Amino acid sequence: MSVKNLQHCIRDLEAAGRLIRIEEQIDARLEAAEIHRRVFQNGGPALLFTNVANCRFPMVSNLFGTLDRSEFIFRKTLTQVKRLVDAKVDPGEILKHPLRNLGLPWQALKMLPKRCKNGPVLANCCQIEDLPQLQSWPDDGGAFITLPQVYTEHPLQPGMMTANLGMYRVQISGGEYTANEEIGLHYQIHRGIGVHQQAAQARNEPLKVNVFVGGSPAMSVAAVMPLPEGMSELTFAGALSGGRINMIQRPRSLPIYGEADFCIEGELLPEATRPEGPFGDHLGYYSLTHEFPVMKVNKVWHRKDAVWPFTVVGRPPQEDTRFGELIHEITGPVIPTVLPGVKAVHAVDAAGVHPLLFAIGSERYTPYSSEDRPQELLTQANAILGQGQLSLAKYLLIANRFDNDVLNIEDSPAFLKHMLERVDWKRDLHFQTQTTIDTLDYSSEGFNRGSKVVIAASGAAKRELPTQLPTEFQLPDGFSDPQIVLPGILAIKAPGADERYSEDLQRFCQSYDRQSAINAFPLIVLVDDSQFTSASVGNFQWVTFTRSNPAMDIDGIEALIEYKHWGCHGSLVIDARIKPHHAPPLIEDPAVSKRIDALAGQGLPVSKYL
Repeated sequence: MSVKNLQHCIRDLEAAGRLIRIEEQIDARLEAAEIHRRVFQNGGPALLFTNVANCRFPMVSNLFGTLDRSEFIFRKTLTQVKRLVDAKVDPGEILKHPLRNLGLPWQALKMLPKRCKNGPVLANCCQIEDLPQLQSWPDDGGAFITLPQVYTEHPLQPGMMTANLGMYRVQISGGEYTANEEIGLHYQIHRGIGVHQQAAQARNEPLKVNVFVGGSPAMSVAAVMPLPEGMSELTFAGALSGGRINMIQRPRSLPIYGEADFCIEGELLPEATRPEGPFGDHLGYYSLTHEFPVMKVNKVWHRKDAVWPFTVVGRPPQEDTRFGELIHEITGPVIPTVLPGVKAVHAVDAAGVHPLLFAIGSERYTPYSSEDRPQELLTQANAILGQGQLSLAKYLLIANRFDNDVLNIEDSPAFLKHMLERVDWKRDLHFQTQTTIDTLDYSSEGFNRGSKVVIAASGAAKRELPTQLPTEFQLPDGFSDPQIVLPGILAIKAPGADERYSEDLQRFCQSYDRQSAINAFPLIVLVDDSQFTSASVGNFQWVTFTRSNPAMDIDGIEALIEYKHWGCHGSLVIDARIKPHHAPPLIEDPAVSKRIDALAGQGLPVSKYL
């Protein structure tokens, strides 16, 4: 059974009791998003909003809100897709050489996009202002499309098999955009569409863009999937949906996804930008207003029974967390084949995904040596940081699999304990400065600029990690409320950060030497609220790794520089306070929260999840 379109998916989920309808009138501005967040946090079902204020289109959300629901949606295809990705199947090559790939040509044929002359999406036209005006957070700069599938082709190499399908947020109202004529297209660094736009600008011509919304949920997954080289997003979507993706071809136009619920046709004019944002993003803070490409809108198509799918992002975990779990389930086994010696890589969702990576590598080449210095781990770390979106990580912690072959990379307390028992701060810190980080990360003082640190640990445990404060323990003036986060990790409340915030970090570190009792804790984090930070592992990871930039915010007790290598004899100290240049965190609108509280008290099917 294929997942041909969104209407099929909604009926399937509803019949299985995995989707509920909300027939009360809900405003797309803030209310729908707050309901979504509450239902997601309580493990609730997908949501169909049938009565959207001032809009004729229904909305659906939380389709991917649990891994179990995603597996249910793709229950007929997921196993086969994992096999194809594991084999790094290129359908074009299979069809060119069928005898080399006996048994696979029929499957490859089902994956290839299908050219057609018409489709449901071309049934009707509307204006941008007719679309659901979804606003998720109070200070968002307008309404946004949060589950878009942005389709482009390279000007010098056109064609569906080499096209790019990506999920880049789209602002459809507010700011300086001309209503119904312009929308904003925000894409982060290292995204495929950037290559296409650069090629178009070099030719001084516009880049044609189609923004699809809806259709088979497989298209949304394909738009965010880090695929093996040679597999296009459209072929992956065909495999995951269980049927070929219908693409409507017309003269002098980009192909249009026939089963989409909506399609916005337009183009990016050479070097045309507008201020885009703010937008409450997946790190748990606003991404601020910056110049991004502006898309000239030529046409807005929609099918007769169109439904508007959306998601809501914010401080993890959110629905995109479950997206990540699905992606890991599909692509995780491929990692050792792409990165030799690397057993696993885990982007830590609680830290906002990009700020923190855990990895397990292998010291394979010196079994005769008793030296426990990380060696091959550093080569593997560089390879990890050279892979697509992994290159945006700020902190990469990598362990040697031969020190503990059953170490679970997704068990943060166990992984951090393993690392802190073995790390040598004099030797095992490796910085990259003046480099790129996530576009949405404001921990540095520059846009798209920051630093990275690799922490590699190998060998036998060097220390026992304390779980209690030492008896001889004093803090410098202005520092207070020490709280143990995990064995060996101490959170300390520091003075509020002002423009001279770096002096607080230096003063703290200079108050101790390597003999001080505080060094029993190999990792110390300076924070605004130590009790909040220590209340959960998730809080610790979010605070520490979203609010710090390694080169600026790491110091240590009795620091040293040897041959340009930085380290420290005592504790490593990370300044994870909110700094003056940071973006503000996301907070709900109290009036909207009050309205949703009232809705929860009405005894509706959704009430038990609110």
